[in-house]
Amino acid sequence: MGIRKLRNDIGRKVKSLRLDNDISQEKLAEYVGMSREHISCIERGKNLPTIETLYKLAEYFEIDIKTFF
Repeated sequence: MGIRKLRNDIGRKVKSLRLDNDISQEKLAEYVGMSREHISCIERGKNLPTIETLYKLAEYFEIDIKTFF
């Protein structure tokens, strides 16, 4: 799996989870301790979240971190 595909797959999953749970980028960003712009970049596959951020996202959505992969 290439890094570009990984960024895109994780970004799509984050966005899907956020929309399915009717959560704004702002609210999600506040929970994980980053800017709304950074969440947007993750969702668009521009940035790859750190493992720490993935754990926070998994915790927020009450899912296993493996779900992102």
